[in-house]
Amino acid sequence: MKVLVINCGSSSLKYQVLDMQNEELLCKGLVERIGIDGSVIKHERADGKGYKLQVPMDTHKEAIENVFDALLNTESGVLASLDEIGAVGHRVVHAGEKLTESTLITDEVVKILEECFDIAPSHNPPNVLGIKACQALMPNTPGVAVFDTAFHSTMPASSYIYAIPYDYYTKYGIRKYGFHGTSHKYVSERAAKMLNCNLKDLKIITCHLGNGASVSAIKDGKCIDTSMGFTPLMGVVMGTRSGAIDPAILEFIMSHENLTIEEMLNVLNKKSGVFGISGVSSDFRDLEEAADNGNERAQLALDIFAQKIKAYIGSYIAELNGADVLVFTAGIGENSISMRQKICANLENLGIKLDPERNNLRGDEAIISTVDSKVKILLIPTNEELMIARDTVEVVAKAK
Repeated sequence: MKVLVINCGSSSLKYQVLDMQNEELLCKGLVERIGIDGSVIKHERADGKGYKLQVPMDTHKEAIENVFDALLNTESGVLASLDEIGAVGHRVVHAGEKLTESTLITDEVVKILEECFDIAPSHNPPNVLGIKACQALMPNTPGVAVFDTAFHSTMPASSYIYAIPYDYYTKYGIRKYGFHGTSHKYVSERAAKMLNCNLKDLKIITCHLGNGASVSAIKDGKCIDTSMGFTPLMGVVMGTRSGAIDPAILEFIMSHENLTIEEMLNVLNKKSGVFGISGVSSDFRDLEEAADNGNERAQLALDIFAQKIKAYIGSYIAELNGADVLVFTAGIGENSISMRQKICANLENLGIKLDPERNNLRGDEAIISTVDSKVKILLIPTNEELMIARDTVEVVAKAK
């Protein structure tokens, strides 16, 4: 089966086509500036052939029409007909508590996703737009929703309930949900295969470190805790997100700066994190360069990021009663040699020993711990699209 994987943002759309007979990537692409002047599609086949085309795209439906044109292009396409697509896998950020595993898309499923708009206003609306566009253009092709929150649905109540009046949970569903679940699931399964172990026999801590970052504790192949919460704002310091802070700070800043709730949330989501600390950038490459040139605030931002990750690793080792594997993934986790080294420094007492020579690589699958490290440290490039495609094939097969 060939699967089209769709990841819709508010003004962007990422896509891949995979042949799941051998899990081969056939092509990938990106549509940017949907509904904005200068909208463009960048399409690339696995052999490197492709094109970049600037064309007006006012809606996600028009964007997907241009994706289909790219897939059928005589020079750089990968399909003779759209009928070759057996299913479409949609990345959906939030499903609340009603949907806890990847599921075949129906009208009822779409209704549930729309009910989550108020707790995922930046993500679920464009996700649903992508679903509806594909339904309109490919009415006979099954669609599957794969949720960022699903992998974390196995957390016990002691991990996901907040210490606020319980009625807020029963009335509004306010609880920890967690995100990046598709990535955490993929790298934990891949870690077990790399070590030739049964996933259910391992205690794993996975660090998805990108502009958005989260850490998860995984036991018996199931998530028991994760750093992100009701929204992706919670947890560790990130590129532009504050992560966990004293909630009373919000009222203090709002009253002194005369900010509305919306303006305060914009500060926490868009102007904080390592960008807010450094005043330089949210890009860790820029921060490392600035720190190397003596910028103290850039160095402070890097130190704080590493310290917050380290704190979660320590707390999850306590929750798991030890750990067998520590995984680094996503943009920073896969590519920043110095950040992995900074995070693992002085964790020898917890059985974590990084090998500097093995760690001296970027973007490749590898074991980077010392031979005598009790905890195996792995570098695993994430592949959320492949995980979405796998779930899509499994769901469609069960539905037949």
